Amino acid sequence: MTTLTTRDGTEIYYKDWGHGRPVVFCHGWPLNADSWEAQMLHLGANGFRVIAHDRRGHGRSSQPWDGNDMDHYADDLADLINALDLRDATLIGFSTGGGEVARYVGRHGTGRVAQLVLVSSVPPQMLKTEGNPGGLPIEVFDGIRAGSLKDRSQFYKDLTTPFFGFNKPDPRGTQGMRDAFWFQGMQSGHKNAFDCIKAFSETDFTEDLKKFDKPTLIVHGDADQIVPIDAAGRASARLVPHATLKVYPGAPHAVTDTHKDQLNADLLAFVKA
Repeated sequence: MTTLTTRDGTEIYYKDWGHGRPVVFCHGWPLNADSWEAQMLHLGANGFRVIAHDRRGHGRSSQPWDGNDMDHYADDLADLINALDLRDATLIGFSTGGGEVARYVGRHGTGRVAQLVLVSSVPPQMLKTEGNPGGLPIEVFDGIRAGSLKDRSQFYKDLTTPFFGFNKPDPRGTQGMRDAFWFQGMQSGHKNAFDCIKAFSETDFTEDLKKFDKPTLIVHGDADQIVPIDAAGRASARLVPHATLKVYPGAPHAVTDTHKDQLNADLLAFVKA
């Protein structure tokens, strides 16, 4: 396997395909780089170098007890970008991965970045607070923690219902997509995935988004039951200067799978611009 060792000794797995200007993908919770396979294959076949890593504690990366937070995730991403000497890169984050991209910009700037993409992403902040009244109450995330502790295998299976929109009319998801979600989730470290719930829900990315100074595309389904569009995609678009917001009508959270043809076309057009 292709791996790198980060500044704190964590081993990160990554895949590096194709040739051309680099496009870097950051995955959602509790998934891994394989969740981007449709987009990586499409962009790689169209003349881009596509790179995706398994976040620390997920997939084939090591499972450290500590450091399961957005600052470490962003630093790991920086270590990957620096180790591969990537320049003029497009950074694409899905869900939790969008937070990782935002925090990368906040901590490391955009010197190596040409474009930014947030897909169904958690910024600016998922948790409801006095300063973020449109967020979700802490009880939602406490429920995720409780489900993870009680029987995380079953919890991941149950989570695929809202994730792919199976509780809505005419869902586009398949049993195969549900199986892949569960399989990838069960490859994550239990402690790492548990800690990541706090990281993706409570981190405030407002100041990170204000530092976005490159062309930015925000993609979000208006039927997203995991990361509601009003508190996320639309709120982020108001914070990022000159961002382009693309709303997918009726789309669930999992647009990388359920709307992959539309997303692939939109991403290719954006990275070629």
